[in-house]
Amino acid sequence: MSENIVSVDWLNNHLQDENVLVFDATISKVLGDVSALSNSQITGTQFLDIKNKFSIVNAPFPNTIPSAKQFEENIQALGVNNDSTVVIYDDNGIYSGARAWWLFKTFGFNNVAILDGGLPEWKAKGFSLEDKTTNNTRKKGNVKATYKSNNVVLFDSLDTISKDDNYKIIDARSSDRFNCIVAEPRAGLRSGTIPTSSSLPFNMVLDGNKLKQKAELQTIFKNLAKENQHLVFTCGSGITASVLALAATVAGYNNSVYDGSWTEYGTLTIA
Repeated sequence: MSENIVSVDWLNNHLQDENVLVFDATISKVLGDVSALSNSQITGTQFLDIKNKFSIVNAPFPNTIPSAKQFEENIQALGVNNDSTVVIYDDNGIYSGARAWWLFKTFGFNNVAILDGGLPEWKAKGFSLEDKTTNNTRKKGNVKATYKSNNVVLFDSLDTISKDDNYKIIDARSSDRFNCIVAEPRAGLRSGTIPTSSSLPFNMVLDGNKLKQKAELQTIFKNLAKENQHLVFTCGSGITASVLALAATVAGYNNSVYDGSWTEYGTLTIA
């Protein structure tokens, strides 16, 4: 697959292809609130559990990237093979699915794409649905994970990166959170921003439930960063930063995600 995003029409036409695997990577947008999540899924979908399978559960900060071994074992358990074509979506349009896409890319699996518009767009077209399930019944896959460290920025390098003109840090949180007008949603987490970072709320790269067109995305990033800068995305806990990583990749920019994001940075630093 040469594209990082595919239409619902494409998936509907290829849903029965033997090597196409579809994953629902939905998590709630609001901590603890599952009321808005759908009870249905695209026919043949398997659940990709970001919180419990594809993060380090006992890590001090949420959504911490797993080890290559953990990723490989859990993705093999979902039946992913070296020749699989993976399509990922979520209930919210383009939200947590982007984190799953980024994880695949970060562990060396490139034949992966986001479903543009996610479940809302699929439903709007009237394509086939079934009751949601977390049961995964595929035969164990043979895919191997190879960690791509360039996709990830860690806390220890943030101070250097923030002072390096070869990098541009961009924050996907809402402008009110970025500007410390509203409190962070996690209890006890201070408000603030990473030094030299700029604000780009993740919804600014979306057109409704879908990703904006490539030319529009290129204009957005051109207004924030120099053409040769490596973009580093941050947010609250690495979820919406991955939406910006998807958009930047489509726009042709080299980029990374700061895995700990503001939850880590705001905890480990003093205002």
